[in-house]
Amino acid sequence: MGKKKDAKKAGKALLKADTEATHDVAQNRDTLLVRVAGGASEIADQPPLIAISAVTLVAGVVLRRSMLARTGARMLTAHLIATGIKSAVKRSVVRARPNHAEKIGKPVFEPGKKDTPPLNSFPSGHTAGAVAVANAVARDAPLAGLATQGAAGVVAALQPPRGTHYVSDVVVGGAIGWVSERAARLIVDRWAPRIWRRIAK
Repeated sequence: MGKKKDAKKAGKALLKADTEATHDVAQNRDTLLVRVAGGASEIADQPPLIAISAVTLVAGVVLRRSMLARTGARMLTAHLIATGIKSAVKRSVVRARPNHAEKIGKPVFEPGKKDTPPLNSFPSGHTAGAVAVANAVARDAPLAGLATQGAAGVVAALQPPRGTHYVSDVVVGGAIGWVSERAARLIVDRWAPRIWRRIAK
């Protein structure tokens, strides 16, 4: 029982620190830098990332460049896996976004099924998608991967100052993206050679 109490106490302390740290940095949400950079970070939303991934895949097929096609396939697969995981979590957890928590006067973080934008802060989908796609690029193109991973890092870092996500939302989103890319690599690397041989005929 003592260990359970200690774990529960530590969890509450971490949650409190997470909440306080996020609300502190979210005071910068209206600064010009955060507003401009935050707007640019919307490239990590689902439609743009799917489009970028699909264009990469199609370009590789049309140009008969197997590595480019494989990278595009990994990007798209990783993003779809990340989206599926984060959506499943969002549907089972209710967490008020920092901006909304300030409006209602209290943080909300509990099991539930209210998958509406103000209450689906956990985890960060932008971070999950950005990390998944960035790591997929880095797998075949390390130099380009440095740029995409750097951009993913910026997207992740901007979420708390924008008041759209807590720090823990971002951390979990990043973990989802990391796992998703590795799953995508296993899937694509198994099937891509067979599919490519048919396309190349």
